[in-house]
Amino acid sequence: MVSVCFYFQVHQPYRIRNYSVFDIGKNHNYFNDVKNAEVLKKVAEKCYKPANKAILKLIKKFNGKFKVAYSLTGSVIEQLETYAPEVLDSFKELVDTGCVELLDETYYHSLSFLYSKKEFQEQVMLHRKKMKELFDFTPKVFRNTELIYNNELASMVEEMGYKGILAEGASHILGWKSPNYLYKAKGSSIKLLLKNYHLSDDIAFRFSEKSWREYPLTADKFAEWINEVNGNGFVVNLFMDYETFGEHHWEDTGIFNFLEHFPGEFLGRSYNDFVTPSEAVERYRAMDELDIPFAVSWADIERDLSAWLGNDMQRDAIKKLYELEDDILSSGDNKLISDWRKLQISDHFYYMCTKWFADGDVHKYFNPFDSPYDAFISFMNILNDIKIRIKEVKEMAKVDSNSLANVPEEKKFWVCDGRVLRNRFELVAALKNMNTGTYGYHANKNKNDFAKWVNDIMGDKKLSDALLKAKNSALAAREVEIRINELKKK
Repeated sequence: MVSVCFYFQVHQPYRIRNYSVFDIGKNHNYFNDVKNAEVLKKVAEKCYKPANKAILKLIKKFNGKFKVAYSLTGSVIEQLETYAPEVLDSFKELVDTGCVELLDETYYHSLSFLYSKKEFQEQVMLHRKKMKELFDFTPKVFRNTELIYNNELASMVEEMGYKGILAEGASHILGWKSPNYLYKAKGSSIKLLLKNYHLSDDIAFRFSEKSWREYPLTADKFAEWINEVNGNGFVVNLFMDYETFGEHHWEDTGIFNFLEHFPGEFLGRSYNDFVTPSEAVERYRAMDELDIPFAVSWADIERDLSAWLGNDMQRDAIKKLYELEDDILSSGDNKLISDWRKLQISDHFYYMCTKWFADGDVHKYFNPFDSPYDAFISFMNILNDIKIRIKEVKEMAKVDSNSLANVPEEKKFWVCDGRVLRNRFELVAALKNMNTGTYGYHANKNKNDFAKWVNDIMGDKKLSDALLKAKNSALAAREVEIRINELKKK
């Protein structure tokens, strides 16, 4: 008997746009919304929808004996909520069967563990919260971004309450040992489930490769290969991107036909079964301890960090990104924090990779840039704009500490009648003597420039909310007077 543990990574990044030096300080829209929507919808049609349908059919066909696991990043969930909510519904339906396990990871699919343990823990907590809110599921097993793993990560993840963690079963890590057993991480008791990369990559990378000597890969042939593990392992961990089905290998390659027939071929041999990661952790003992002091991943031939940190551009970009952490988080600006976290998505650094050999085509997959240098330049321009925004937030905070002072000169309000407003006193005076046409230009059913100015520049949400409710200039002036009196008492 041998078990199979199927795990699928579901992720789409927020790709950044070509952000030029001329955008700095003028445009805070960093992300390529058109491209992101286009890719998400394309992958949803080619992969997510048909694959989810096929998985659900198999679960029903085999009365719950077919099981799989997923981790869905926060960035793909947010885009599905916007562009393909029906796909999220289909994932919920899968989870509700009880045959699908969800794993935790960093919300923004980031490399935060390598640069900020605090940010790493915060993103994991955000992801755990999202799993509970969306699927009513609390993961017990952890999967770090791109299967990046070392001893330190195992200890930290165990302290966070997880019972198991996924890692790459690369030959240079295992030596003579088999990836088909569970292991214990050095320095902790958390169990490791190691990817069988030979068998996983037979599906994920080689399935439609006609020059491969084993082509075509049929369900019965693959089932027999796994059955041969009997006596040399407990569980074969098949870990891969979900886009394997329908996107990396198109439907006409027969990939869905393979998925449809493999479970039956496998279950029909020697009492084999499918398990989820947490079931494998509970069922099978750790055969040995693995000491992995350096970081490994599932990417490229090297199984290291070179896909994201292999050149000076990548290392410089991510170093400067995390140098902003304290200023970003202390700003209290939710939009700024959100943008900074989206910039942590590992794909941004992947697109800066300059490895042009066997792995080169992989690095071009859904890459919005023509070259890694374009990716780097856009990213660094965005960081320069982020710094300007941080400075503006700090200036606003200074103004807010003396709430009745003038706003910075470049933030003054220009009324359409030519008047200029620099503080609340000038605002109330203007409102008291403002005609209906002028007020209606700035405050109508589509917008309220006064409320926006007070909120965005003065940081006074209370007054902003009051101005939104005011039906005319006289009532608006009264609200400003009330607020001025409140602030005078502070």
